[in-house]
Amino acid sequence: MLMKRIIPCLDIKDGSTVKGVNFIDLQWIGDPIEMGRKYAREGADELVFLDISATNEGRKTFIGLVNRVAEAIDIPFTVGGGIASLEDAANLLTAGASKISINSAAVRRPELITEIASRYGSQVMVVAIDAKTIDGRWVVTTHGGEQISKLELLSWAKEAQERGEGEILFTSMDHDGVKSGYPCETYAQLHDILSIPVIASGGAGSIEDIADVLTLGKADAALAASVFHYGEISIPTLKQALHDKGINVRL
Repeated sequence: MLMKRIIPCLDIKDGSTVKGVNFIDLQWIGDPIEMGRKYAREGADELVFLDISATNEGRKTFIGLVNRVAEAIDIPFTVGGGIASLEDAANLLTAGASKISINSAAVRRPELITEIASRYGSQVMVVAIDAKTIDGRWVVTTHGGEQISKLELLSWAKEAQERGEGEILFTSMDHDGVKSGYPCETYAQLHDILSIPVIASGGAGSIEDIADVLTLGKADAALAASVFHYGEISIPTLKQALHDKGINVRL
């Protein structure tokens, strides 16, 4: 059985780590390099750095930050935000990123998934999906949740897999930063229709929430931000608790 992964997420704006609720009301949290070092020491399996304003502001992900992260930590990390071309992906991977994550650009031009996966392999290709429920239907959004697409979560995830992505990172905008638990039923549906790993994001408020999404939700990894950033749950404590529940994690 594959080990379940615990992944802290650092949302980056103007070079600093920030966090909000439902993608708004952003608050400054800290320096991403120091936070990355801390999480690596504590036993995080991977990290995700998302430049949350890159697409809206028309900027490229901050390459210098990626260089410094690669020098500072010894665990895999994914970088996303403002990646719109094969060249963008190449620059980030060359700078030291283990994987790259695309969202808005993939919705706009799905062929980009295949282009990146064909050049560098599916193992570096993460498609991030931000979705929220509208009239009982999971609708995919772009541009940091500001624009509503015509895509539906499950069908888009399936298409992205067929185009060559290696992992899905699904964030529920309805649950982001609310700390009320993940939508486990939806994650279980994703798991059942896909053959690639699913990373759950949006909703972690307790150890039980994370345990539930890894078991009931069948997610391969749990991504969280607030509970780690504010010291509400430590990674060693979380992993020991998950292990005690019979969940296969790296201690």
